[in-house]
Amino acid sequence: MGCRGEPVSASTPPETLGSELLSRLPAAVQKPSYDRAALTPGMAHIGVGAFHRCHQAEYTDDLLSRRFDRWGVVGINIRAPHLSETLGRQGGLYTRLIREDSRVEARVIGSIVSVVDSQESAAPALDVLASADIEMVTLTVTEKGYCHIPSSGALDVDHPDIVHDLANPLMPRSVPGILARALELRMASHGRPVTLLSCDNIPTNGVITANVVQAIAGRRGNGLADWIAANVAFPSAMVDRIAPATSQADIDTVEQLFGYRDAAVVVGEPFRQWVIEQKFAGRVPRWDLVGASFVGDVTPFEHLKMRVLNGAQTTLATLGVLAGLEHTSDAIADPLLATFVRRMLVEEMLPTLMPVPGVAPLAYVEQSLARLRNTAIRHRNHQIATDGSQKIVQRLLNPIRDRLRRGESIALLSVPVAGWMAYLIRSSARFGRRWPVSDPYGDRIAGIADAVGDDTKALAAAILAIDMIFDPELAANRDFRNAIITGLDGLLGDDPMAFVRQVCVLPTAARLKRPAQSA
Repeated sequence: MGCRGEPVSASTPPETLGSELLSRLPAAVQKPSYDRAALTPGMAHIGVGAFHRCHQAEYTDDLLSRRFDRWGVVGINIRAPHLSETLGRQGGLYTRLIREDSRVEARVIGSIVSVVDSQESAAPALDVLASADIEMVTLTVTEKGYCHIPSSGALDVDHPDIVHDLANPLMPRSVPGILARALELRMASHGRPVTLLSCDNIPTNGVITANVVQAIAGRRGNGLADWIAANVAFPSAMVDRIAPATSQADIDTVEQLFGYRDAAVVVGEPFRQWVIEQKFAGRVPRWDLVGASFVGDVTPFEHLKMRVLNGAQTTLATLGVLAGLEHTSDAIADPLLATFVRRMLVEEMLPTLMPVPGVAPLAYVEQSLARLRNTAIRHRNHQIATDGSQKIVQRLLNPIRDRLRRGESIALLSVPVAGWMAYLIRSSARFGRRWPVSDPYGDRIAGIADAVGDDTKALAAAILAIDMIFDPELAANRDFRNAIITGLDGLLGDDPMAFVRQVCVLPTAARLKRPAQSA
């Protein structure tokens, strides 16, 4: 059927989404209720991927419908993909599908007014970010985009892009370098305040953003660091919605169900949450009017989400791959993995959480696991496992450290850490190149595996020595090291799920027995 409900012949290509098509979309597709022609830019977003379009851009779309103001979004990508070929051709419009099992809900989001590709040069991004019209900058650049040291949160001055930016401050490549240069341009021109709001899954993401930007600014010697301290805010935020990478099937779904073509479709689950630290410079979009929460301290919400939902995702992803399962929904449908992850969360993760106002922890666990069971969200385990070295500190290592300080068992929590190691080890030549991986430390760990072989004690020692990931005090902890060696013994064997089954059934004392030294 076409956009007016008429049949589309096989020879008639469907129309592509754009401003001229909005008024003719099917009634089943929700459309912006405000005048997009009157919408002007007030904020920029760096990293216009699926998550931004399924989360912050939707909140902004809601806000524009509720209280129209100058909060149009300029979308900027400094890494692939190029936006001009998709969102650019569609005037910033795209379809957001909500999927839950067999239910599909379509909505066109209109909050992005223009897009900028800045992959070849920082200049286009800097032009936008330095503009006096831009009063808010949001970011979803993934954990590795901050060029920080995961174990400490400090700027990684040895990162190749940071080395380049410190030597070439006017031509930055990194996110921290681009932000520092944009703020320098703002200081030198109009001096207007701005808020830089990280929306990435990193604990204290506002603090880390401030750390990396100020570390670069402090080397300028022109008063930039002091100007930033007085005119720029770096609030932390907790964001939540499961939004897997868009597939061709998702694009085809829009065409088949609603009769138009959209190259920028995104898919998400019904649940969404956004908790923002109330620390702003200048004007701020009132996202709190449309479901976001402005709070004094994001930390309890951050811990809850990262340790429970994200901890479960990382666990199911790596163990799921080791079990031969493609998607998170497949992994949580496996009775053994479902039992393991629930026990891990309830027995070992929940006691590490701080109280969260209005949230019952056990109910949150059950809600999180129910979300992961949504069969319509085809979140590939390999996608979730991407950049695992940047994620395990906040999701697994910090709660492990909390439990060890209290003398408590880490028998369950140590398994997904060993699972992450086994996932990368099995990508090495010596272990058969079982699958390609995408992780900043993937090559280093594959090199360790190639050199060491199946000596799990030596493997554990070499990987735990990577102090950019593992705090040296934690890496030296005897109980932790022994648990990791035991995990590698089991997960690198012929039947890794037999080890998971053993962990589930054995009493804690037996799980924590010291491993024999590997040959």
